[in-house]
Amino acid sequence: MNDRSTNLKSIRPTIVSAQVNDTMTSDECFQNATLRPIIKMQNHLLIVVFKNYIVKRKNVFYELSLPKQLAYIENAIQKDMKFRNSLKGMIIGQFTVEEYEAYIQNSSALNKRMMSIVKERLLSNIQLFSQSLFAKAI
Repeated sequence: MNDRSTNLKSIRPTIVSAQVNDTMTSDECFQNATLRPIIKMQNHLLIVVFKNYIVKRKNVFYELSLPKQLAYIENAIQKDMKFRNSLKGMIIGQFTVEEYEAYIQNSSALNKRMMSIVKERLLSNIQLFSQSLFAKAI
């Protein structure tokens, strides 16, 4: 393994619940061994990027009810291809070459898993998107 791969893997958080075993599909193994640690590591960046997404779209998010805010997040990730591709790039950029080679074998299914995890991360951090909290962070 080269220095880049070693360095990338060394900075990823360990997720105890992200088990990998012989009974799992290759996609599940990739999700637990690669995607989940990378997305957890990138969590703060993902939050800041989504806050910027809100601002770039005229802060409409803040005028919505909680259920509509949840739908807004899901819609942004599923339908805004530019935003979705940006999120994917933040995660794929943290892959080792070996992980990337595994990823391209089934990128479509892995992209769905990746975006599902990102969506859940953003939804679980919805309180961080409060306008009053955002104003304090500036």
